[in-house]
Amino acid sequence: MSDFPNLETERLLLREMVASDAPDVFAIHGDKLAMRWFGSDPLTSMEEAQKLIEAFAGWRQLPSPGTRWGIQRKADLRFLGSCGLFKWNRPWKSCAIGYELASFAQGEGFMFEALSTILDWGFENMGLNRVEAQVHPENLASTRLLSKLGFVQEGCMREAGFWHGNHYDLQQFALLRRDFMIQRSSEERMAIGR
Repeated sequence: MSDFPNLETERLLLREMVASDAPDVFAIHGDKLAMRWFGSDPLTSMEEAQKLIEAFAGWRQLPSPGTRWGIQRKADLRFLGSCGLFKWNRPWKSCAIGYELASFAQGEGFMFEALSTILDWGFENMGLNRVEAQVHPENLASTRLLSKLGFVQEGCMREAGFWHGNHYDLQQFALLRRDFMIQRSSEERMAIGR
């Protein structure tokens, strides 16, 4: 994976995260309430936020690479969160998806807009056939988002997650390329009919 794939939507810029994003990353990842479903303990320092940004950048160099986009609102250039495709299994044409959004930006459809765009990019540029997501059973907002994107719940992975000193069950979701393309075609037809 060479040049960073900057993407754009109607309201958002999806771009590489940089060192100057550390305060915004820390504000999101240091918030215990916001991070209760994320799958890792909240950050406790700005230094940890910087290391997280560096880790996300390092994904692109891994044997099973990934890309993490910073989500920035076009209207005021405010940093809203991030999303990414990672654990790319090239032979199997699959990867995982992850995301988080600042509390102030939730409920506006930003993450649906961002994930639709990176999924489209992933299916087109990574040759994906399957994208997986794991979600805490009580994270209803994420479950609704994935369903709206066309993901199907496949089962429960018992005590697959560990954070905040506890083991958690995770619901397994997946989206197949053919289902995404059918949904995308349907959305485009609806847009033309408006």
